[in-house]
Amino acid sequence: MTASNLSREQLAKARVLVVGDAMLDRYWYGAVDRISPEAPVPVVRVTRQEERMGGAANVAYNIVTLGAQSSLLSVVGNDEASHQLETLVAASGVKPCFGRDPQLKTTVKLRVIGRQQQLLRLDFESTPENEVLASQRAEFGKLLPEHDTVLFSDYGKGGLAHIALMIDAARAAGRVVLVDPKGSDYSRYKHATAITPNRAELEQVIGMWRDEADLQTKVQNLRETLQLQAVLLTRSEEGMTLFDAQGFLHVPALAREVFDVTGAGDTVIGTLAAMAAAGLSLRDAVPIANRAGGVVVGKFGTATVTYGELFQ
Repeated sequence: MTASNLSREQLAKARVLVVGDAMLDRYWYGAVDRISPEAPVPVVRVTRQEERMGGAANVAYNIVTLGAQSSLLSVVGNDEASHQLETLVAASGVKPCFGRDPQLKTTVKLRVIGRQQQLLRLDFESTPENEVLASQRAEFGKLLPEHDTVLFSDYGKGGLAHIALMIDAARAAGRVVLVDPKGSDYSRYKHATAITPNRAELEQVIGMWRDEADLQTKVQNLRETLQLQAVLLTRSEEGMTLFDAQGFLHVPALAREVFDVTGAGDTVIGTLAAMAAAGLSLRDAVPIANRAGGVVVGKFGTATVTYGELFQ
């Protein structure tokens, strides 16, 4: 199958299991009229509040918006934020599969916005217990046969402590496994089908590169060391480059106007996973994922892309 003949009906049958760190994005909007007498900081009179899915939950949301199916496997707390997040996830059309750790604080990113700009961000988070993470492996085993592709969305919050075992199980079952990586230790992603670092993330692992030839050598060495089929480097305004056994495939950025890059990486890997689940090769899927990234950066806020925007 190629991208040109991928119908809505075929995409609707594609099933992606997203595993990773889900979080709740909170926004407090307000008016700023004065400076506090207590400290040289603005006083924000909060007039409106908004809550959105963040992290792996936003990745899963991108997949269902495109028209495919998605389940979200994540570890959360047993707090108000976790129940609000589950409500948002279920309402979006994503199937929530949450393991609850009563000792865990569900990750919340609270942004305070005044005069159309972010004044402050407060992060609430902690690391899940091993017992809950171990139970997630059993749940992963149950969900795996029901999905075509597995996407690990790693935000470094501790929810993917057993990722190596889950990658091996998914590959043994013949599934395409994509990883949005975090940190400098990529050995835990060994045997995945592909990883999708951005420039800064890749530089943490392979160091700086002198030129394109140096980059190719270093990435191909990394790919062979980790026994990956491919590495997809997302390069912002330079587009993206797929490195695989055939060499490399570069696609230039398509965005005519860039308003907001928030969540663009989620859209790219979500689209890539949906296309792979529908049966496309990575080489066929990358230009579509690139197009999706180009559409989404032309929108304000964390946005998503529809089938119509990509194919019509």
